[in-house]
Amino acid sequence: MTPGISRRSFLESAKVSLLAAALASEGTVTKSGEILASELYDGEIVDTHLHLWDLKALRLPWVASASGRAKEVLAHDHLLSDYALASEGLKITRAVYMEVDVAEEDQVKEAEDISRLCQQGRSPMKAAVISGRPASPGFARYLDQFVGNRFVKGLRQVLHTPATPARFCLEDAFEKGVQLLGERGLSFDLCLRNDQLEYGAELIDRCPGTRFILDHCGNPHAGSQDIEGWRQGLAKVATTRNRNVMCKISGVYGNVSAHDWPVDRLAPLVRSVIDLFGWDRVMFAGDWPVVNLGASLKTWVQTVKQIVKEDTPVNQNKLFSGNAIHFYGLT
Repeated sequence: MTPGISRRSFLESAKVSLLAAALASEGTVTKSGEILASELYDGEIVDTHLHLWDLKALRLPWVASASGRAKEVLAHDHLLSDYALASEGLKITRAVYMEVDVAEEDQVKEAEDISRLCQQGRSPMKAAVISGRPASPGFARYLDQFVGNRFVKGLRQVLHTPATPARFCLEDAFEKGVQLLGERGLSFDLCLRNDQLEYGAELIDRCPGTRFILDHCGNPHAGSQDIEGWRQGLAKVATTRNRNVMCKISGVYGNVSAHDWPVDRLAPLVRSVIDLFGWDRVMFAGDWPVVNLGASLKTWVQTVKQIVKEDTPVNQNKLFSGNAIHFYGLT
């Protein structure tokens, strides 16, 4: 024992040292006492953005008109069995289906088919975000068909296509439809170009009773804005008065080839989202099979794990599973 130190102080100091050593064996201990992970996240994953399609059963005009690499990668069936192979070993325990922009005549069939898949309980599929047109005159009647369907959690209309006017989401009929979703307890996924983000933020505040999810990090590479313009638009979405807004970590791989996925190229984009929204408002999303345009689902999962590997296990869990389970009410 060091001279001048009481036995009690010595023992307390020894206990703290032993505790620190034990914690350090599981990660890095910061000055504030937080434990940072020293290895990649190895817990369960909830995939909040999974596409499936059988081209014999559903019509997808955008797939039918695809060309080049998009046609090569996407213009064939993508079934649950294919996803099982793509996600093997990734610990994806639950998944949320994301609508695939089918022809309007097929929207009800798509929703019914995926609801049956959830009902069967033989796959990770636990919930669905279905397709719909909030501005359509019969939108309320359309939603009536899904009353009592516990698997339908929300709705999306793709808005990021070049043909969609930047301010379309602020048209009166569209706004009223999105407000109706909130009244029905349903969320709305915003899939926007980066030059539409400021209008998306305005829509969010016009619909204070509706919960929103911003898809694909706000699409940093889709639209007329550069990366700085994307960040400014993203900040407007993240700071709306309506705080019921989540952001999916996905979609930042569009300009990165399958053979060139350095973490340092993607990390600044992911970090911008996390910094603006905070750990309680971000969710991992696989975006399979569209992710295959950049690289495999496994590569994307490993990339996100690398980006956040220095963050606390608690925050990593929020990103990969906890926030999604809470937001969608998954069991």
